[in-house]
Amino acid sequence: MGYQPNWAIIPQNMNIIVQGLLITLQISALSLLISIPIGVLAGLGRISRNRFISGLAALYVEFIRGVPLLVLLIWIFFVMGRFLRLGSYWSAVIGLAVFSGAFIAEVVRAGIQSIPKGQMEAARSSGMTYNQAMRLVILPQAMRKVLPPLASQFIILLKDSSLVSTVSVVDLTLVGKNLVATTFRSLEIWTFIALLYFAVTFILSQAVRFLERKYHVVE
Repeated sequence: MGYQPNWAIIPQNMNIIVQGLLITLQISALSLLISIPIGVLAGLGRISRNRFISGLAALYVEFIRGVPLLVLLIWIFFVMGRFLRLGSYWSAVIGLAVFSGAFIAEVVRAGIQSIPKGQMEAARSSGMTYNQAMRLVILPQAMRKVLPPLASQFIILLKDSSLVSTVSVVDLTLVGKNLVATTFRSLEIWTFIALLYFAVTFILSQAVRFLERKYHVVE
């Protein structure tokens, strides 16, 4: 009651806010780059004819998808990070990458299994080995289908990155918390932080729609 907004607090702290946004984008992009090979390997492992490999990949996917990201980040930072001396930044990157990799694995698996079985049979009948057929025939087609979902995963990863503030990474969310603690202007700061997240995710969502139209596969 009687609260008078002071929006001048935003331009006064714009440098700090921009730095936090850049850290958020940097961590999200780096985590995605690391999670893609993890997800591709796990996705291939899920459809492997080797029971040990497929079981190991399934265990990774199901376990990581069943653990909250916040718990995973805290465990990596306070447990694994202490032994490996990772620090808050790399603990956050590894946590996000491992978490996102499990979801990318399912995207890759679904993309590969969506390719008609006749494609593999035709490749094998032409003299290719299983690995050659997978590398030269199946994966190129599957990548066209999984590219838009992978782009969508970056948007999800960007929003999930707000949790890295719990392990002391000075991202956009932690910058917002610190500013609220020092200025007591929660309305102005959190509104602007929310608008920044929306602006970035909206731009990325438009890029995803472009990729969906460009790489749309007609069945």
